[in-house]
Amino acid sequence: MTAAPATILRQHLIDPEICIRCNTCEETCPVDAISHDARNYVVDAAKCNYCYDCISPCPTGAIDSWRNVRADAPHSTADQLTWDSLPAQAPPEALGAGIEVGAGNTAVEMPDDVEKIAAASTAGQGGTAPPPWSAAHPYINLYGIHAPAVATVSGNFRLTAEDASSDIRHIVLDFGNASFPVLEGQTIGILPPGLDANGKAHHVRLYSVASPRDGERPKYNNLSLTVKRVTEDHDGKAAQGVASNHLCDLKKGDKVNVIGPYGTSFLMPNHPGSHLLMICTGTGSAPMRAMTERRRRKFAVGESLGKLMLFFGARSPGELPYFGPLTHLPREFIDMNLAFSRLPDQPKRYVQDLLRERGEDVARLLKDENTYIYLCGLKGMEKGVEESFTALCQANGLDWSTLRPQLLQQGRYHVETY
Repeated sequence: MTAAPATILRQHLIDPEICIRCNTCEETCPVDAISHDARNYVVDAAKCNYCYDCISPCPTGAIDSWRNVRADAPHSTADQLTWDSLPAQAPPEALGAGIEVGAGNTAVEMPDDVEKIAAASTAGQGGTAPPPWSAAHPYINLYGIHAPAVATVSGNFRLTAEDASSDIRHIVLDFGNASFPVLEGQTIGILPPGLDANGKAHHVRLYSVASPRDGERPKYNNLSLTVKRVTEDHDGKAAQGVASNHLCDLKKGDKVNVIGPYGTSFLMPNHPGSHLLMICTGTGSAPMRAMTERRRRKFAVGESLGKLMLFFGARSPGELPYFGPLTHLPREFIDMNLAFSRLPDQPKRYVQDLLRERGEDVARLLKDENTYIYLCGLKGMEKGVEESFTALCQANGLDWSTLRPQLLQQGRYHVETY
């Protein structure tokens, strides 16, 4: 009698070597499958439902780790808490002949070749899109928590009006002789000084770089951040953001501990003729500002460029970061669409409303294989934007439900919401 094939599990794990303990995965997980101690973040195989919600927010890719294990013997959370690195992938013979792999209640036959097993185990996986095919090579994890880069503040400028409800700052950090290369769309980690209420070092806080790859000032070893002073939580209760208030209060000459850089996906294309469709709100403008400034410098020297289309939302002009500089950019360089939701005696308008209004032009870009879409801002905006894409596609002979996965697979649809 032939024994039934062993069932194996594609177990979701977190790589402790590159995890920066930023807590985004645990905060994102809808089923509380992720937990941590002072050493590691871990995933409970019995709880994980493969929703992939935690994949995209992770800045380092540590969360996007997988191993095939016997379903009756997954790596326990107790074991994971002791790891300094991920275990090697077990060979097929150690898992059993005639392998099947399961995720949830599904199971498919798997080949004997271990490389094919690894490839099949991640096929169709959701999460972060690959970078554009022409994106520059990103450097990541150059500086860690135990050996951060030390940057000097060379500028701290308020971007929003003095009477605006949001205090948003443009902060310039100079790295002196330290090599800290970044690309548009990457993030850095800030280590706030001091200890938390439990006497432990504060968690790392992540911020998108707001300057292009050649620096806030060309040929200077610096970069900029767009930072909002946090004074309340998402429920409107008073709460002082540790890192944001630290950064917003910095003076010229102050020192900052920085780690990273991070990010291998949310990158801009480099090939001529590529189009950028950018959608953002608030400090989600940081990577868009970096990409726009990169393109502006190319435009200034007469380089041939693709289309640049921006949808940017805020309560009012005084609440919109970079409002002044944006209004001075030539229309032949950028197609700019600003949505304001709190103007006196005017209806509320959001970025999703402007997308619908410009539906024909947006659809024309979506039909072009050289178009790359970037969405960044509060998570609440994502649903409205997706609904607008669905509607404008339907009105212009496209099907968003079919197009969206194609764009993701081709590295042409990038979303960073928080």
